[in-house]
Amino acid sequence: MPELPEVEVVRAGLERHVVGATIVAVDVRHERPVRRHPTGPAGFAAELVGRRIVGARRRGKYLWLPLAPLDGEPGDAIMAHLGMSGQLLVQPSSAPYERHLRVRLGLAGADEGSELRFVDQRMFGGLSVSRGGAELPPEISHIARDPLDPLFDDAELVRRVRRSSSGIKRILLTQTVVSGVGNIYADEALWRARLHGERPGNRLTAAQVRELLGHVRDVMNEALAQGGTSFDALYVNVNGESGYFDRSLHAYGREDEPCERCGALLRRVAFMNRSSYFCPVCQPAPRRRTSTARSGRRTPTTPAAPTTR
Repeated sequence: MPELPEVEVVRAGLERHVVGATIVAVDVRHERPVRRHPTGPAGFAAELVGRRIVGARRRGKYLWLPLAPLDGEPGDAIMAHLGMSGQLLVQPSSAPYERHLRVRLGLAGADEGSELRFVDQRMFGGLSVSRGGAELPPEISHIARDPLDPLFDDAELVRRVRRSSSGIKRILLTQTVVSGVGNIYADEALWRARLHGERPGNRLTAAQVRELLGHVRDVMNEALAQGGTSFDALYVNVNGESGYFDRSLHAYGREDEPCERCGALLRRVAFMNRSSYFCPVCQPAPRRRTSTARSGRRTPTTPAAPTTR
């Protein structure tokens, strides 16, 4: 699934190519990508024709295109989530249709004769019109700010992490706590911080959380500079180009390769229907705490049964 850097690359491309354009035609070629729109494909199209795109914004992994307001009402927005394989491409109207093309928006006034196309092989992503959502779609108001947001509250993240007994990787992937961090960049930041993903948040110091947050930002900014991470043809920018950060990964996807710090072979373990990659030497697994009685003494273990001969 595209993470913050990949989505930000797409957002920046949309800002360059479609802001200022007016939607002159809408062609919904498959209804599933607009399944969240309450009035279906016909209503989705009717609400967009004639509307002007005035921005391209993002929160975490969600994108939205604010639309110019009508009759003094708050501006609406086209909201998009790329899911596992979604692509937003800006193409000439004469370009051949992509195999998994789902929705076409004909544009006028920006790149003349262009279209904004939503292509999605697996169709977990989608588009919808968010009424009054130009500033922030209410559908995603529960999503936290991301670490690259100037208004991100570092101190609040430190407090929330240190109050939680969940593993730190699980916390990083919780989009209501911190958005935009996915499996790839969590593993990379944890490798840089020398932290195992199962380390409970309440067993980290404030300094460790702040250091980890710094690594999250560094990894994401480096990925942005290289156009994101592309392991296959599913992630591309609005011009259909792949990113190159996969060549700079230190942990993710490198099972049984030597750690670049210590030489130990990197490991992969199952995690939340995905995989986690880590160095068993640089990122030692947390020790399980021995249960204690209220007196503070260690709870005795059950003695082993005597061996019979």
